[in-house]
Amino acid sequence: MDRIYLDHAATSPVHPDVVERMIPFMTEVFGNPSSIHYFGRQSRHAVDEARALVAKSIGAKETEVIFTSGGTEADNMALIGTAMANRDRGRHIITTAIEHHAVLRACQYLEKQGFDVTYLPVDEHGKVSPADVKAALRDDTILVSIMFANNEVGVLQPIREIGELLKEHQAYFHTDAVQAYGLVPMDVNEHHIDLLSVSGHKINGPKGIGALYARETVKLSPLFYGGEQERKRRAGTENVAGIAGLAKAVEIAQETMKQKQEEYRLLRETMLSIFAESGIDFAVNGSEDGLPHIVNVAFPGTNVESMLVNLDLAGIAASSGSACTAGSIDPSHVLVAMFGKESERIRSSIRFSFGLGNTKEQIERAATETVKIVKRLTNK
Repeated sequence: MDRIYLDHAATSPVHPDVVERMIPFMTEVFGNPSSIHYFGRQSRHAVDEARALVAKSIGAKETEVIFTSGGTEADNMALIGTAMANRDRGRHIITTAIEHHAVLRACQYLEKQGFDVTYLPVDEHGKVSPADVKAALRDDTILVSIMFANNEVGVLQPIREIGELLKEHQAYFHTDAVQAYGLVPMDVNEHHIDLLSVSGHKINGPKGIGALYARETVKLSPLFYGGEQERKRRAGTENVAGIAGLAKAVEIAQETMKQKQEEYRLLRETMLSIFAESGIDFAVNGSEDGLPHIVNVAFPGTNVESMLVNLDLAGIAASSGSACTAGSIDPSHVLVAMFGKESERIRSSIRFSFGLGNTKEQIERAATETVKIVKRLTNK
């Protein structure tokens, strides 16, 4: 069976050029970057080059980039590291109800440590209001964490406006940019961002590598203790092969950003036009101006689990925003925040996400198969 992978928002295949870039660092260049001899210097050079490339991609300084094990660690370091280092200035944090669990569960942990967290609502399009952020600000607010774009519905948040209103406030501004990075231009100075998280495996890089941008003025406590790597901010011998792979993935993403935006918009339009022409009942969750590679669609009268199983049997890999367990599905917290607990959308929505290797022909086939499944499940 010719299988079609439409779950790139969960993880993406590693680009062949990234694999090629990584191989020498798993064979010939194996030195510890902290060692001062030739072998160590070879690895250090690769790490320094990668740091410069990642920094340039977001308009940051090289010294402001911290390599991590991925987006989750970057988010945890941004929230917990900042909160712990700045608790003498206040214990209030603002975030949204639709953040990735790496942010939400870090916030829940901080609540247990005596911090006060405000979870802002979003509208039915999945957007948070800058006015709500402003209204929630307090004198003791030390951190605002709002994702650049949502991983389930692709909605871009008003990051620039929020950054502007925080300019005169003591609170640091963190954004989880894991899903948007490499697809949307971002500049930490233009957007007034103090902390920004990225992950390698969402941009056709390897798993197990990511980065946190932390503005040089941000006071940050480390999560790990040991060596003095990453300017004493993240102990542990650097994952040189992963860092080299991340750098190559970033380079490719920056060079192909406009091209990918156009390609994914075409794939999105292709899929939605087939749904529309088929006469099935469907509704798109989110807004039209979101990330081009994510299409979250509700199919009234269907069930998430049945849809996913039938799609998989047809050779199509998609997902929902839900955690599937044996016989049950937890509702997507994002869709609940957008539509409420009683909405049928939280039980009938599927996320399709495009990426490397997808073709128009694949999307046409996937959309046609989806239509057949919806008609079968709804007896239409």
